[in-house]
Amino acid sequence: MIFGQRSRARAAAAARAAERPAEPDIDSVQPVARTVAETVPPGMVIAGAWAWRLLLILGVLGVVAWLVIQLEYVVIPLFLAIVLAALLVPISQRMQRRHVPKWLAVAISEIGVIVAVGALVYLVTTQIIGQYDSLRAQTLTRYADLRGFLTDGPLQLSEQQLNDAYAQAVDAVQRDAGALLSGALSVTSSLGHVLTGVLLVLFSTLFILIDGAGMWSWVVRLFPRLARPAIDGAGKAGWTTLQNFVKVQVLVALIDAVGIAGGAAIIGVPLAIPIGVLVFLGSFIPIVGAVVTGTLAVFVALVYNGLTQALIMIAIVLIVQQVEGHVLQPLIMGSVVKVHPLAVVLSVAAGGMVGGIAGTFFAVPLVATLNSMVKHVASGAWRGQPEPPPPAVPADAAHATRRPNPRKPTR
Repeated sequence: MIFGQRSRARAAAAARAAERPAEPDIDSVQPVARTVAETVPPGMVIAGAWAWRLLLILGVLGVVAWLVIQLEYVVIPLFLAIVLAALLVPISQRMQRRHVPKWLAVAISEIGVIVAVGALVYLVTTQIIGQYDSLRAQTLTRYADLRGFLTDGPLQLSEQQLNDAYAQAVDAVQRDAGALLSGALSVTSSLGHVLTGVLLVLFSTLFILIDGAGMWSWVVRLFPRLARPAIDGAGKAGWTTLQNFVKVQVLVALIDAVGIAGGAAIIGVPLAIPIGVLVFLGSFIPIVGAVVTGTLAVFVALVYNGLTQALIMIAIVLIVQQVEGHVLQPLIMGSVVKVHPLAVVLSVAAGGMVGGIAGTFFAVPLVATLNSMVKHVASGAWRGQPEPPPPAVPADAAHATRRPNPRKPTR
């Protein structure tokens, strides 16, 4: 009996063992396929994460650049007003610290700029009108010399060939009279845009001088609360850099203009004051502006004074530019605008491609300001800073908006 039970138990155990799956051979097991994300190397994952974020940033910057180009008649005067305000705000604040009323300090700063620009225009116009007769005579003389060089020089052109070329030029002008008329209308329209832009610059500068801090506080409050200290600190750092850049650039441009215009006046080159004004304006475009305006000064000396004075003018321009490049730029500009010279050249080139002359003018201050803002955010100096306070409300406005307390009815 017991023997039979043991046999049945062994049979049941054998049956259960037969039903149990066999142990797999480790060498014959095929690896389970992983997901695609798991097969990507970690370095590629990090590069992809950076790539789409950079593409998003570039897309946003592209949209902003497109909007700036479309609204150039508003954006350019606004940028110019900001640059001008960066120069005038310290002057206005200095007068206010000496107990000058704010409205008077703002008025003196704004009117001072208008008077300075008007004085420059008056000096340039006066010199051009005063030297018109002599310039006209010298121009005709140089034209005759050019014709003589073309006929008697290596080219050996005949008078008939020169007259035919002149007649062809006149015919081309007459055929393109319609284009010239449309160009004149375009110039008229451009003059209207220029006048509108001048008014926008003056009004924008005025309001920045009056309430620039309040407008910036309003801009900061558009951002999330946690980001406000970083935005406010970056904006203040960029504004400080822009102020220093404008002050130093005005000093450097003034030294360049006085040096080149003074040298031109000493050797008797005509239009010394207009040349100085062009050099002053061109110096705000680093590297490129000085070369272009210096070349113009040499060309005027060559046309109206001859080869000897032109060579002397080249020496004057080179000396001034060497002083700027090796003395003024490292000692004065280098401590303010910490941007590599290659970055300056590339920014000027990119600004010229995008915005023309205005782009070359605003490229370097924009790059310097953005560089300062990015460095401030990356440094983390804004962490732990309190949220900037809301813009102050004038006492009269606060009193006007305060609700009067109703009087308690008397019994």
